[in-house]
Amino acid sequence: MREKILNYIEKNSRVELKELAVLLGTTEAEITQELADMEAEGIICGYHTLIDWDKVTTDRVNALIEVRVTPQRDLGFDAIAERIYKYPEVNATYLMAGGFDLLVSLEGKTLREVSNFVAQKLATLEYVISTTTHFVLKKYKDHGTILNAENTDERMLMTP
Repeated sequence: MREKILNYIEKNSRVELKELAVLLGTTEAEITQELADMEAEGIICGYHTLIDWDKVTTDRVNALIEVRVTPQRDLGFDAIAERIYKYPEVNATYLMAGGFDLLVSLEGKTLREVSNFVAQKLATLEYVISTTTHFVLKKYKDHGTILNAENTDERMLMTP
């Protein structure tokens, strides 16, 4: 039942517990308890709202930064990743396989602000060998949701 709950709330975290219980053929009390257990176990780490910031007047710049590092003895990549993800500008940090070690997603108000963060904070960290910055120009799909999708009416046309 856990995976069914997780699959559903990952796409729609605002679902009413009563509705979720009906969909999964269980009680609201069982759903409530299962969610509380998964939160306590750290399986559910938070609830977020996906916002298309391009439709808001607020200026925002998103960037993906490839980072190559030399792992620390006995700590691997974890200690470096922790130093990076503690910066408030950083939205996400991932350990990667391939041509670079970490992928850092961050946000700033301007290209200059993001560039300064990379040059003054990220690139100067001990064990960081190199960085490559990619500015996000447009998001098409985020967290499984298609952004800027045309609203299509899926109702069937009824004629008399």
